Amino acid sequence: MQKKKKVAVVGATGIAGQQFLTALYQHPWFEVVRLAGSPRSAGKKYEDALRAPNGQIAWWQPEPIPNHYRTMMVEPSLDLNLNDVDIVFTAIDSDAARELEPRYAAQKPVISAASAFRMENDVPLLIPGVNTNHAQIINYQKQKRGWQGFIVPIPNCTTYGLVCSLAPLQKAFGVKTVIMTSMQATSGAGRNGGVLALDMLDNLVPYIPKEEEKVEVETQKILGGLQGNSFQYAPISVSCTCTRVPVTDGHTEAVFVGLEKPATIAEALTAFREYRPDYGDLPSAPKNFFTVHEDPFHPQPRIDRDQDGGMSTHIGRVRVDKTLNGLKYVMLSHNTKAGAAKGALLVAENLCVQGYI
Repeated sequence: MQKKKKVAVVGATGIAGQQFLTALYQHPWFEVVRLAGSPRSAGKKYEDALRAPNGQIAWWQPEPIPNHYRTMMVEPSLDLNLNDVDIVFTAIDSDAARELEPRYAAQKPVISAASAFRMENDVPLLIPGVNTNHAQIINYQKQKRGWQGFIVPIPNCTTYGLVCSLAPLQKAFGVKTVIMTSMQATSGAGRNGGVLALDMLDNLVPYIPKEEEKVEVETQKILGGLQGNSFQYAPISVSCTCTRVPVTDGHTEAVFVGLEKPATIAEALTAFREYRPDYGDLPSAPKNFFTVHEDPFHPQPRIDRDQDGGMSTHIGRVRVDKTLNGLKYVMLSHNTKAGAAKGALLVAENLCVQGYI
């Protein structure tokens, strides 16, 4: 990248938007030039838009607000000026995304953290290094919808780590069946009811609405193929139980996999260690796509989640599973980094290298 791409962040005052701004600060390829938000925030300087009536500045990231953003004006999302913008990152809920993202995509590339368009039949659901080739459907999407830009969403944060862990097993042995139980961090639910201190302390919440269904179908789409302009979903049976646990960041998943061909533990470990993503040298890419732990007491979210900038997928406790004739293991990925804003930046970087942006 010789000249930085100019980007807009929509939903900039929310927790997901703040994650984007933190990840984008001093990015070598991208420069934030526009912020957009709801009517409540529009027309205010960013720091003022964060300020609650009681004086609290609702910035929830561990890093301080970069001074670059504090005095930027927040524009209304409905009337966002895209004239000098190369990429739009959206950090909004699904209902808002349904309305706003097509408006932006008519002019510019949109990289979305929302679920609104994930399962559309002309929209790729990308994880660079896993299904990079699915990006080719972008040209069909633009032609079909008459857009100058396009929409590319990132997967659900729980799907992200699971699919990364399945990719080398699918390549080496073939995957028939997946049974997964997640132990998900509270940060995945924002700051809403159900994850308050008194709800989560000394507790586990055994249900996350719509999460299991998302993981099951997204996994089949991402690990499937692309034939012409149609997705061929992977014929993998996926069954999930998704739970919330009192961990701040990092989704841990216990994964049981039925394989087409038998695999020893040594063969499985080799598949993980020798797996090489095809995206090249990108700023947000981890040094190690997988971190494989031999210590059976790892991965642990508090200790391991931030390795490689929170972008590595951790694999531990790999064992043979006799019930499914396959393998079982414990997986950890960082839900607010690899599974959110930094993962979206990696998608955008990969699309730049491929020539779509």
